[in-house]
Amino acid sequence: MKLDKLIELLKPTEVKNSQNTDKIDILDISYNSKTTKSGDIFVCLIGEKTDGHKYAKMAQEAGAVAILAQCVPEGITVPVLLVEDTQKTISDLAGIIFDYPSKKLNLIGITGTNGKTTVTHLVERIFEYNKKTCGLIGTLGYKLNYNDTYKDAKHTTPQAPELQRTLNLMLNHNIENVVMEVSSHALAQHRVGACSFNCAVMTNLTQDHLDYHITMQNYFEAKAILFKNLKKGASAIINADDERAKDFADAVCDGVRILTYGIEKDADVKATNLNFSTYGSSFECTTPLGKYKVNLQMTGMFSIYNALAALTTAISQGLDINLTLKALEETHGVAGRFEAITKEPLTIVDYAHTPDGLENVLNAARKILPKEGRLLCVFGCGGDRDATKRPKMGAIAEKLSDIAIVTSDNPRSEDPQQIITDILSGIKSLSPDKIMVEADRHLAIKLASQISKPSDIVVIAGKGHEDYQILRDKTIHFDDREEVRNSFGTSKV
Repeated sequence: MKLDKLIELLKPTEVKNSQNTDKIDILDISYNSKTTKSGDIFVCLIGEKTDGHKYAKMAQEAGAVAILAQCVPEGITVPVLLVEDTQKTISDLAGIIFDYPSKKLNLIGITGTNGKTTVTHLVERIFEYNKKTCGLIGTLGYKLNYNDTYKDAKHTTPQAPELQRTLNLMLNHNIENVVMEVSSHALAQHRVGACSFNCAVMTNLTQDHLDYHITMQNYFEAKAILFKNLKKGASAIINADDERAKDFADAVCDGVRILTYGIEKDADVKATNLNFSTYGSSFECTTPLGKYKVNLQMTGMFSIYNALAALTTAISQGLDINLTLKALEETHGVAGRFEAITKEPLTIVDYAHTPDGLENVLNAARKILPKEGRLLCVFGCGGDRDATKRPKMGAIAEKLSDIAIVTSDNPRSEDPQQIITDILSGIKSLSPDKIMVEADRHLAIKLASQISKPSDIVVIAGKGHEDYQILRDKTIHFDDREEVRNSFGTSKV
């Protein structure tokens, strides 16, 4: 795209060094001077730790032919497009460069504190069973179809240029539907500002990311952006049992179809007569299309909520109900989400890293625990993240576990011992038979293997699918599933 055409569409407040803009071709977008290429427009993003304006000259030297900035960086001779907020404008820029691919796709956004990854995968599977193409973008990466391997997307919801580039790639592969996780960070940082969603799904809203959002109201407002931006004719899928359900419903404009799902309250799609076992769960489901018996290969109350969210989404998309239920029933689950690794004892690896997530996972494990068995939980909390959830998670582990082993998660720049101290502050009884501390996560999992019995259930919570651990000065390979197999290893599922 010619720079003068881009300026016309983007409408910056001012353009400096504006000569020859009709002869400059913009080939791509960059916001990291180390990866800037010839023909790029470099965007000076202002982050929590650095200011992109400091690297504009390096980007120019690397081949950037234009700069998008909030002020004119020193030493810049190429055109500078001045805007009030580069973080917001980069989304519009990406939309223009890639010609707004989402407008030609059926884009479904899944947001909420917990369940996003599982629901996106269930929706993807449902489209596949209905013989419709569906791409996926989320925590595990992005895929062009169900059988594709994951490509790294860096973030749960990629930055705007990567997101628009990925959507454009899917469009070029003749994909018609895309389901993606939409994080609160992405919404607050305008990463999806150039996206046109045909459907938005709310799984739940519980405490998380308060290190960034500060208050739960701010957290809600970020999530609600997805629903406020829905256009007439779109669908909003809302968990009726969540205490903020009405607030999400009130956020949508007139002409948006609202469908609810739930277990406790009246909903358009409602589950009753729930049963749980080690091997799955079952329920009866009342829908606008009739009443159905559903048998899942996933267990736990949260699994039923996730299935209801996906089912309600499918109904909103006019997909075949019988094929949809078949897809749900034949899905085993998602990597690192209540994933059973060994049988005796039953070891479960889960991504739960919030108070609500940990409570849900431990309650699910408790429901399938043999009478003679004990529930063991190995968990920690991430560093450089919301510290207020640490004592809450400690209290939940104490209440719901027979034995809790407190350890490290991703400590990042924080002292692991301080994080553990914060967790222990929420625990009333520090009996060594009930509460154990082992800062080394490898040794903590090994300890669980040494003290567990065949009839026990051991939950390893916090990291799920992750195959790394972020320490103060480095990132190392670390996979809870590998650790469990190495320590427990005799009775693989």
